Parts: sequence; C-alpha cells; structure tokens
Amino acid sequence: MPKSIRSTQPPLKFLPPHFNPVILQIFRWLLPVVLRFRTRPWLPAGIVQIDAQNVETLVKLYQQFQAGKIRFLIAFRHPEVEDPLCMQYLLAYIVPKVARQQGIKLQEPIHSHFLYDRGMTIWAGNWLGWLFSRFGGVPIRRGRRLDRQAIQTARDLFANAEMPIAVAPEGGNNGHSDVVSPLEPGVSQLGFWCAEDLHKAGRSEEVLIVPVGIQYRYVEPPWSKLDGLLSKLEADSGLQAIDEGAIARSEQRYHQRICRLGEYLITEMEEFYRRFYHQDIPKTIDTDESANANEVLIARLHRLMDKALQVTEQYFGIQGQGNFIDRCRRLEEASWNYIYRDDIQDINALPPFKRGLADWVAQEADLRIRHMRIVESFVAVTANSLQEQPTVDKYAETALLMFDMLSRIQDTTLPGRPRLGLRKACIIIGEPISATERWKNSQGDRHASRQATSNLTKDLQIALENIINHQSSNSTSESSSSWS
Repeated sequence: MPKSIRSTQPPLKFLPPHFNPVILQIFRWLLPVVLRFRTRPWLPAGIVQIDAQNVETLVKLYQQFQAGKIRFLIAFRHPEVEDPLCMQYLLAYIVPKVARQQGIKLQEPIHSHFLYDRGMTIWAGNWLGWLFSRFGGVPIRRGRRLDRQAIQTARDLFANAEMPIAVAPEGGNNGHSDVVSPLEPGVSQLGFWCAEDLHKAGRSEEVLIVPVGIQYRYVEPPWSKLDGLLSKLEADSGLQAIDEGAIARSEQRYHQRICRLGEYLITEMEEFYRRFYHQDIPKTIDTDESANANEVLIARLHRLMDKALQVTEQYFGIQGQGNFIDRCRRLEEASWNYIYRDDIQDINALPPFKRGLADWVAQEADLRIRHMRIVESFVAVTANSLQEQPTVDKYAETALLMFDMLSRIQDTTLPGRPRLGLRKACIIIGEPISATERWKNSQGDRHASRQATSNLTKDLQIALENIINHQSSNSTSESSSSWS
C-alpha cells in the first residue's frame, strides 16, 4: 500500500512494452540473489529451491513455437507475489537445462511477454514500470470494463510476437498455495482472439493455453517463528495471551490460537462498522444447524467483508454485483478515477479552489478504498482453510493474512511481511488446452461463442485445481534448482 494520498494525481499513463534482452539478462544473473534475500519490503525473500515437474512439455512447446507451428499462452497460478520471479527462474534456468538434457536446441532468450497489474507501479514505484517494460510486460487496469490499449497490445503480442505471453488468470494473488480463486475470462478470450487473428491472416498455427501451478512449502516447519508472529498479532490487537499449558498437540494449539484471534478481530470489526458506519450487523448469524465453529466463523467473516465493501460501494455509487473479487476490482478502478484524474489535463493549472476540491476528493477516495484492501486479503479464506489437512504452511498463510490486515489498519504503508523461514517452490506444468478447435466450433453464433469462452474458462479452472490437488513429489519428470 502506498503512502496516504494527500492530493489529486496525474492520470495513470499506459506503459508500452520495450523489451530489452540486455536488461533481462542482467536481471537473470541477479535472480537467485533476489529470490534468496529481501532487498526491499515489497520484494519476496527466502526461496532457496525451485522444483519443476513436467518441464519437457514446456520445452517442446517452445520448440514448436520457435518453429512457427503454434502460439501459446502460459496461464500460471498466482498465490504469492513471488510467482512472477519463480516463473522467470523456470524460463531462465530450468527450461534451458531440460532442453539440453533432451538434446533440443532453443533460441535465446527463452522468455515470455506478460500482463501485470498497473497498480503494482503505484505500490512499488515508477522504477518497477520501467523495469517491467524492459522485460516485455504489458500493464492492465484490472477493474476497467475494457482497458482497450492493454488488451489490444496483448492481443497483438499473442499473435505476432517472437515470444509467447504469460497471464495469471486469477487476476491477483490470493495468499493460498492450495486454493485457486475463480478465474477471469480474459485468458480464454485472448485465446479465441488469437485464433481469430491467425485465421484472418491465413496462418495455420494452433493456439494453446498451458496451465501452470505454483505451490510453496517451508524447508523446515517454522513453528517457533509462527509462535512469535501469533504472539505479536495478539499483542497488537489487544487480545490477552492464551494459556497454552492445557493444550498438548502443536496442531491443536496453533489452530486454537488462529481461530481465537480470528474471532476476536471479526468481533472488533463488526462493532467498528456498527458504530461508525451504521451498518446493520446482528450479534448472531443464521447458519445451518449442523455448521461447526469454523463454518460459523467463516460465515461471519464473509458477512463482515460484504458490509465493508458496501461501505465503499455506497460512497462511490457502485452496485455490489458479483463475487468479492469482482467487487474489489470495480472499487479499485473507481478510486483510481477519483485520484488519477483523466479529466484534468494540467493539475497545476487549476485555480486554488478547484485544486482544493480535487485534492479533497482524492484524499477521501484513498481513505475509503482501504476498506476494500482489508477485504482483498481474505477473498480465498473458507471454512476448509484450516480444517482439511492442517499443516504449518496453511497456518502460516492464515497468520500472514492477519498480519496484512493489522498492518493496513495501523500503518499508512504496508510493511514487508515477516520471514518465517526458508521456502521452496514447486512449479507444475499442465497439459496444453487447444483454443483453436474450440474457436472453430463456436463460429457463427454469438451465444455459442460466449458459451465456448465460459467453457474454456471452466476447463482451465479445473485443470489448475487438478494440478494443485494431485501434485506429487514422486513425479518422474521433475527438475530442481537450489542455491545457497
């Protein structure tokens, strides 16, 4: 989160890609260090090993792409901010290694264009936009109904660039390695547009979408550091420390502490919205009689998230339609329209009175959107988050989301997350899905075309979920790389 907005800002300009292989190569030399150490609060740290499964599939796809036989899009999971760097490491180090082992010669650089959230340059700074542009990145405003310049650029790159393109179909990171958020239809639509563009140009390449899963695990269970983090969260929230002497098993102890802290924070936030934002939040909640304590707690969380978004939607005059993710995206765009004013050509030329009004609007929009930022951290939290196969990794993910929430409320800027321990990433390459055949079968009928887009999105969702659910460390097609 950036520092508090005190004044209206210039419009967010589109940052066109200017791919520079020299800058890319310099960054790749530094990549293991960036993955291993925290150099800035917003950069990831602590990843010392990356394993990859079914890399041969990606090698063959690059071989066919470079031979002019196919076009493909890498649709990768987005659980953490580290994902793009791990994908970069996959393409820079692991894919070339497997290609050499297979006796396959690939042209350098083995890279991809990619879409990224325009908001990242707001949180991190303009330097990130400059860097991403040199990597071949295309910024997109996620909440806009149609970001024409970004979409047209991505469409052209998909059909004509010398490299494939990569997109995170979830649209943003959800903080959960084992939970795939609902996918946005943009990836499927890009696939169909590419097939259409190739057909119009009389080209025969097949268009493929490649699902890629990413998961993170701690090298050693960080129980002691998790204990310290929970103690800090309890202290910061004002919750009295729990008497742990009566709890024998570690899993029960951490599960109880996390649920207790979660219930306390929900109760405090419910009262906050009742008292200061006049929201009707009953003391009890209607649930199924068979619902357990976790399910009741999650039902209260989702009700609270809905109320927090309503507070922001009422201010911006937006109807609360769709799931939590959809609503967050629209609110983000609405706040940007109040802060980064496209209707003001020269801010400095405004009379002091109008400048003061514009600044007032920007400050209020920045404050209101913080309700959405809190909700955004918990969009993937369900009753099963801690119930099914509770592990230290899941406990850590949940505790870190709580850390994000408290940090956003306490500070004007979001500090770097505490590092609980060294981690390893596992990247799983799925089987390609053909967009060309589906596009051919849906021509001539708008309803059939919309249905084909929906079906492809659903199939991609299932593919990513299957990759995550059936990940096996005993796969025969696994490559890994680690560094100290």
